[in-house]
Amino acid sequence: MKSLKITRELAIIGGVCVSVFVGPALADEGCMALGLGNGPAIYSQLQAALAAATAAETSGLNLDMWGTLVSRDGTVCAVARSSALGNQWPGSRVISAQKANTANDFSLPSTGKAPAGLSLSTANLYSAVQPGGSLFGLQASNPVDTEVAYQGPSANWGTAVDPMVGQKIGGVNVFGGGLALYNASHQVVGAVGVSGDTSCADHFKAWRVRHTLGLDHLAGVGGVSGDPQRPDNIIFDITPNLAGGTGASVGGFGHPKCINTGNPATLAPVQ
Repeated sequence: MKSLKITRELAIIGGVCVSVFVGPALADEGCMALGLGNGPAIYSQLQAALAAATAAETSGLNLDMWGTLVSRDGTVCAVARSSALGNQWPGSRVISAQKANTANDFSLPSTGKAPAGLSLSTANLYSAVQPGGSLFGLQASNPVDTEVAYQGPSANWGTAVDPMVGQKIGGVNVFGGGLALYNASHQVVGAVGVSGDTSCADHFKAWRVRHTLGLDHLAGVGGVSGDPQRPDNIIFDITPNLAGGTGASVGGFGHPKCINTGNPATLAPVQ
């Protein structure tokens, strides 16, 4: 099967070398491994799940969203938005892709050894990358490919022919909204990233999207949340310091609370 790719090819027109944009083709094998069908079907399911999550989630600021799915090798499989272009923060399109890339990059499959895999949400990484944290500097380790991020007509952003589709976006993002995707065999097959609201609400909406897509088979998968029913859930254990402001995370994987923060214990248990 041909890979889903967006390429720039050179054509000679009147003796002048011209860059020609070639749109996405058929879905690649990595995206097919999500079990959501081909490219257009993947997009349709992401868009519907994102719109439903945006409508259902009551925490945060009730803003419209961007969502991105990536395969296990980091290829962008779909980019969607919850409503008409322009209703979302423009910057959140690439942030959603960063979050998907991050959750995929730092989650592991079940290999038969204990723990049975490890799923880290982007929310789990917040405290660890702060100065003095165990993963300080991680956020600068895999830069976004800006040529991939911004090429092509902006009118196509968040559609089935978003120019990021079929390419590897890269990037690391360390606040809520990115979750690894696990199939029925408890193997990680990619990740989802959601952005456009508070970082806490982004996590809650991403959780809803993953559950709707049926790619939340994390029962028995290792995590850092302390809740085996929600192993990669957001953790609110950052204690205020005496001087005011943000203090330290008790467990080392905490995330700050946001405006109108929801209760992570109310999120659907994983399968």
